[in-house]
Amino acid sequence: MSNPDPLPQPAPHCPALPNGEAAHLARAIKAWGAELGFQQVGIADCDLSTAEQRLTDWLGRHMHGEMHWLARHGTKRTRPAELVPGTLSIISARMDYLPEYQVNIEQVLRSPAQAFVSRYALGRDYHKVLRHRLRRLAQRIEAKVGAFGYRVFVDSAPVMEKPLAQKAGLGWIGKHTNLINQQSGSWFFLGEIYCDLPLPADPPAADRCGRCKACIDICPTHAIVAPYVLDARLCISYLTIEHPGPIPEPLRARLGNRIYGCDDCQLTCPWNRFARQTVETDFLPRNGLDTATLIELFSWDEAEFLARTEGSAIRRIGHERWLRNIAVALGNAPKSVKVQAALAARGDHPSDLVRDHVRWALAAQSS
Repeated sequence: MSNPDPLPQPAPHCPALPNGEAAHLARAIKAWGAELGFQQVGIADCDLSTAEQRLTDWLGRHMHGEMHWLARHGTKRTRPAELVPGTLSIISARMDYLPEYQVNIEQVLRSPAQAFVSRYALGRDYHKVLRHRLRRLAQRIEAKVGAFGYRVFVDSAPVMEKPLAQKAGLGWIGKHTNLINQQSGSWFFLGEIYCDLPLPADPPAADRCGRCKACIDICPTHAIVAPYVLDARLCISYLTIEHPGPIPEPLRARLGNRIYGCDDCQLTCPWNRFARQTVETDFLPRNGLDTATLIELFSWDEAEFLARTEGSAIRRIGHERWLRNIAVALGNAPKSVKVQAALAARGDHPSDLVRDHVRWALAAQSS
């Protein structure tokens, strides 16, 4: 996770908002958000008691795996005013990132020699893009009401972004645990402004998943163990990004050609027939990552990896995990002399982690 943004110097007290001014300001904030490129902006209050209980139960079942930071901050994650004292409202915003038609994404998954990267990570690091826009939104508010206390977050602190977004009316949390918008599907990023302005909260979005369980049925590793319950320890996104150690052998074959994240549950969700392609050039693919082959990416040394992933969310996993993930995908690829030669070239890699996965992949290629 990114480091939290520094807290700007707040006003001694939140600005007084005359009767009717709070509702007018809330409407203006949404209009300014649209001007800044957000597809939707909503406002939530600070009551996350239901989400807190669900999080506590989930952590108690140890489904967070090695993501110990999820349990590290106590109730600061679910009680916004404990994280940022004085918080009265949360401004939640979403920005679409789908870079191409879904049929093109599905084609990559059906091409085992190609590398599949979750579509959110193909372009510029979304943390930077959204953080910049949210700061500009806060500045617009400040120009209107004067100095006020606020803090911007984009997956950068103990923030329950999806429950907050649901409360702000941006969508509902689906059975795959992603947020779904009725008009736009789920291919979007979220960001928040915690603030000390007494803004009127929007009505929360209603759950519209109904009887559908397409995401549960499609999950390659059966990580959605029940509706609305994801066991991160089985999730390909967790295994290829957050998990620091060896990928469990029983799950390796199920990764297919997915080397960074997994989009299967989004690809199968019927609400994503309404998804729109992004208008943000920052989210479009860089360095050919949407069409690269596994062998090509496996050949990158650490210097090339760092250069090619500069400004990308991918860089945070490091070169070692990058090679670990691609080795597994090469083991799952159709048997070929080229694949076996690429793997053998990494057979004496200094990392035990990489060597272990290369050995597995070579065994899978020869079986």
